[in-house]
Amino acid sequence: MDLSLPRLRMLRELHRRGTITAAASALHYTASAVSQQLAQLERDVGLRLFERRGRRLLLTDRGVLLAEHAEEILASVERATQALEEAGESVTAKVTAGVWASVASGLVPDALTALARTHPGILVRTKELAPESTAAAVRDGALDLSFVLDYSNYPMTWDRGLERAVIGVERIYAAVPAGAVPASSVTLAELAEHPWILAPGRSHFGHAVRLAFQSAGIGPRIDHEVEEQATAMAMVAAGLGVTLVSDLGLALRPQGVDIVGLGDAFTRTVSLAYRTNSARRAALLIVVNAVRDAAVDKGIGAEIALAATGTEPEASPPDSLQAPRNGLGLG
Repeated sequence: MDLSLPRLRMLRELHRRGTITAAASALHYTASAVSQQLAQLERDVGLRLFERRGRRLLLTDRGVLLAEHAEEILASVERATQALEEAGESVTAKVTAGVWASVASGLVPDALTALARTHPGILVRTKELAPESTAAAVRDGALDLSFVLDYSNYPMTWDRGLERAVIGVERIYAAVPAGAVPASSVTLAELAEHPWILAPGRSHFGHAVRLAFQSAGIGPRIDHEVEEQATAMAMVAAGLGVTLVSDLGLALRPQGVDIVGLGDAFTRTVSLAYRTNSARRAALLIVVNAVRDAAVDKGIGAEIALAATGTEPEASPPDSLQAPRNGLGLG
């Protein structure tokens, strides 16, 4: 009997989630690919693992039995991988990390460059996902670790099966058309008269911003909903409205956009999530430390930024953003 680990992962997800579609989504495959692999698993085992009821594929008793053993098998493989890594004189491993645009451009390149110098045996591969999807992908085994977010007014619900290493805390700024806001800082209420460009409310960022509006007692006009900070700032540069941007997102700013300090207390914490049973895996901890060092170099290191959140919010952007005309523009 030949038990393929990828097929066992698919069986485990079908058992956990109940449908082929949900299992495929969790593993980032198509539903047809999962169906084909599960059919092959059934042939490999030589026993009936599934039965059709209407359009749903259900596990038989033997299918459930194998799915339960799959949990143990996959956990054992992970423990064996960890043990082998820790037994070696130098750490050699492949790690898959979930990212999104601003961390992929702002933190990952510096972290991986440093990692290649100090630990050349660790290969980090990245997959871009929506920030709302990354923790679930780690929990389900599709990723080894992933960046996750908490907003100061909207903390995420944490999964007990995951560990979290805080990387840094980003400040949030207003991004406005050049010359639109001459002041060095501005509040959300003062920006209420402008049209807004924001992430959809279903996203973590979009929901957090809307909660901040509620706290400020305003209901701004949202003319454009876009997913990425870079896209939002391109629209700001075209004069279509204003938006909010984080520290790491500032690297994506185009010409024609001023960055203005936000007077409202609004920050977001960037962390790396990994499974609890992987917490001692040497390669993961090395990657975490490399990313932490990159965050310190970017000025958003956890210790520095967390200390700042205990005082009044800093209204002005970093010195590197300041220019003579109004202290805020690109020049």
